Amino acid sequence: MFNTVRTFALIAAMTALFMVVGYFIGGTGGMMIAFAFAAVTNLFAYWNSDKLVLRMQNAVPVAQSQAPELYDMVDTLSKRAGIPTPAVYVIQSDQPNAFATGRDPNNAAVAVSAGLLRHLDTREVAGVVAHELAHIRSRDTLTMTVTATLAGAISALAQFGLFFGGGNNRDNPLGGIGTLLMVFLAPLAAMLVQMAVSRTREYEADRDGAEISGDPLALASALNKIATLAGRQVNVAAERNPAQAHMYIINPLSGARMDNLFSTHPDTGNRIEALRRLAGEMRLDDKGARSAPRPQPASRGTTGSGGWRVPSAGRGDNNSGLRGPWG
Repeated sequence: MFNTVRTFALIAAMTALFMVVGYFIGGTGGMMIAFAFAAVTNLFAYWNSDKLVLRMQNAVPVAQSQAPELYDMVDTLSKRAGIPTPAVYVIQSDQPNAFATGRDPNNAAVAVSAGLLRHLDTREVAGVVAHELAHIRSRDTLTMTVTATLAGAISALAQFGLFFGGGNNRDNPLGGIGTLLMVFLAPLAAMLVQMAVSRTREYEADRDGAEISGDPLALASALNKIATLAGRQVNVAAERNPAQAHMYIINPLSGARMDNLFSTHPDTGNRIEALRRLAGEMRLDDKGARSAPRPQPASRGTTGSGGWRVPSAGRGDNNSGLRGPWG
């Protein structure tokens, strides 16, 4: 309930920001146009932003026959979390990462990258999946997905000020200076909203996900691997759509990893330390896999480093299906 209220408060704040940007670009008329644009964007974001995010992040649905181990894992952990089993997607990226999306647990999806399945073992993948299921259970995904859509729209709206001559509008109180301020400040304001939502949310999802999987040290190990490898590989889809970066378990963009106001995620070291403390509270040893799902490797096909069955290579472009082993 709290996250639903928070989401609608966020929508209201984003709508107000839309109107402020519109006012400084085109005066009263621009504000009304921005309000209408915000209303349409809000409706679209609530009902369709999950599909848009999946498409823009180059994620494709995977049939159960293509990834039975992954499906079994998601299904088992979903039952532990007490939520319906979400749809499963694979992100066409070599960078190890993952995110969840959807307006509620009945309309949700978990997306893991091809790189994640290549580089992480079974315990670590289970930890990451459990983290994403924690987001779904707490309905963080509604806030995350709507924020991504609206923040991107605000950034686009602000850029229109460069092309529509807001500085020449008599109804614009600050003239050209106001327009330039909005072009730069509106995207920054939208980004700050994302940051405020993201930082506390990740700590909570780490803890809840570790409790779902019963293996906080596996998630800690996964976070360490993802953070290390993500800095070496570019996530092209995320770089093209930076307003959606806060949805990932680890920041997919190049840049600072510091735990400060200008990071989209808490510092990975702080998250790992919190998980280690949780493992101590749960009295788990370093292997700590007593409650982790252990799907059996398939008898056919090649496998990644974690024992995953790799689907046969498909044909088609990057958006239409799987190409090669996991992408």
